[in-house]
Amino acid sequence: MTVLYSTTATAKGGRAGQARTADGVLDVSLSVPKELGGDGGPGTNPEQLFAAGYAACFESALRHVAGEQNKTIDDASVTATVGIGPRDEGGFGLAVALEVEVKGISKSEAEELVDFVHSTICPYSNATRGNVDVQTKVV
Repeated sequence: MTVLYSTTATAKGGRAGQARTADGVLDVSLSVPKELGGDGGPGTNPEQLFAAGYAACFESALRHVAGEQNKTIDDASVTATVGIGPRDEGGFGLAVALEVEVKGISKSEAEELVDFVHSTICPYSNATRGNVDVQTKVV
């Protein structure tokens, strides 16, 4: 793989610490959700950051492929829900649900587009395949 872009982030203090990118564009406080035994403080958490990144990347890939296929999308949005919990094998795992809304094409065209983007194009989908249960749904 030829890397076209890379970035660096450093976390200190784990889930209840601070995370910052090397360029300082992202600089966030982290809090542990109550559901994971934390105080549910005002900071973000890795699952929220992953959900935001996955949703943004997936929508960009969707728009890119639609353009390549000469399909006009009037509007689109992707909502990513990321869950974390204990695995039967031990440790913890993630689950992802992507809810995709596409306007300007039929639902069946949108479903084909979403399936193609998820199975081939989106780097988050490619990275999670076989490791994370990812469900897609066109609404």
